[in-house]
Amino acid sequence: MMKRYLTSIFLLLTAIILFVGLRLDFRWGGIATWGLAVISLIFAAYFTKYIPNEKEPKKMKQQ
Repeated sequence: MMKRYLTSIFLLLTAIILFVGLRLDFRWGGIATWGLAVISLIFAAYFTKYIPNEKEPKKMKQQ
């Protein structure tokens, strides 16, 4: 059941990667930072399928 939270975790990870990576000043740092951020966003988009859809009515069990 942890998969439903992975989208939020990857979005938070993307923000942390961008914040820390763009503060560091080393050669090719921007490319590496944006590359990791894009990969993290792809994972976040992939795990959105595990977020439950609350708009669907819950089916009642038949007796």
